[in-house]
Amino acid sequence: MKNSLFIPVACAGISHREADIPALEDFRFPDEKEFMDEAGELFKGIVLLQTCNRIEIFVHGDGATLDRFLKDKGRSGYRMLEGEDVLDHLLRLASGMESMIIGEDQILGQLKTALILSQETGHCDRVLDMCINRAIHTGIEVRNRTKINSGAVSIGSAAVTLAEDLLGTLEDRHILVVGVGEMGKLVAQAIAAKNLKAIYVTNRTYETAVDLADKIGGKAVKMDDLYRYISLSDVVISCTGAPHAVIHASELREALESRRWPLDEKERPLILIDIAQPRDVEEEIANIDRVKVFTIDDLRSVSEKNMGIRKKQAEAAEKMISLDLISFVSMLNRTSADDILVDLYTWAESIRIRERDKALSRLKDADEKTRGVIEDLSKVLVKKMFSDATIAIRGCAESGDLEGAEKYVHAITRGNNPCIRKDDSED
Repeated sequence: MKNSLFIPVACAGISHREADIPALEDFRFPDEKEFMDEAGELFKGIVLLQTCNRIEIFVHGDGATLDRFLKDKGRSGYRMLEGEDVLDHLLRLASGMESMIIGEDQILGQLKTALILSQETGHCDRVLDMCINRAIHTGIEVRNRTKINSGAVSIGSAAVTLAEDLLGTLEDRHILVVGVGEMGKLVAQAIAAKNLKAIYVTNRTYETAVDLADKIGGKAVKMDDLYRYISLSDVVISCTGAPHAVIHASELREALESRRWPLDEKERPLILIDIAQPRDVEEEIANIDRVKVFTIDDLRSVSEKNMGIRKKQAEAAEKMISLDLISFVSMLNRTSADDILVDLYTWAESIRIRERDKALSRLKDADEKTRGVIEDLSKVLVKKMFSDATIAIRGCAESGDLEGAEKYVHAITRGNNPCIRKDDSED
């Protein structure tokens, strides 16, 4: 893409499109604040977005510096974008076009959370604040006007759909939800509409499990009873925010010994769907007989089916994003004139103060009211005199002519002729 963006912005990222779960886990930054503080020494602003299937780093700065920083942190295999490509990617991301489940709404909340983290850690500047908020606004507009999220499912509800496809029906089944964070709530909402025999909810903090269970008509259980309720369940959907596995092979094998009920003709299979990042389920569990483990990677089929249904809406969304990108670039370029205008107003302020002081020196007996009138008058004159110039300078930057904006300022502050080309002045 041709880059006509004056403000340097860059993005490095990895997602379900380029990487599998182990690669995503290796790339993840477990201590987000520490990462932000270290990156903050190099960039004017930084936003870190980490979800179950993507990690994105947006910076107000250049891509080469970001690339060196990430390599020093031992990261590799990421894509790097700069300039307009960053804005295009951000708009597509917020619109749900880059999500595994096309059109899902969860990404909007995740972008807001990432922005809040940047603000709270002191690493969000005006440029990135504008970028994230503009992208969120576009994402909302795309959904409202194209209905790309009509009937859309989140990763959580896609996990429930996968379980239903695997079992044929969830009617009269027992399901255990492990973790009641944002993803767990989405899972719970999806299964609440099914005709289940029992819904169990567990979480590290028992009280939050009780709150969610009450809302969906389920039963809250303590984490100490995790394996007991796994043995009672047909499906376990795990989505905690723990930095390590919470379902272990040795304990699960022991729990499965009592899984076969007296009237069962054969041993019942157990379906474990792990949509946490990092993973909740130890890899060794996939080797246990009667246990089928599925991960985010297995939800791709749901995404492909979802994309087929929404193809026309996606085409309309693409057109909206392309048009909005033009105004997005103009908006940021307009702010790029700020540094140029600082020179203009610094120059004007120095003249104002000098002439004000001259006038006041001639009015030796002026009282405070008179001095205040002169102060206000001088400020108003400067503001009025340069209002048209400010509009013209911002207009140049907005239309992509930063050189023209600089010439305006030089013409005013240094007496340069803006009509003389650089080549002509060198003859």
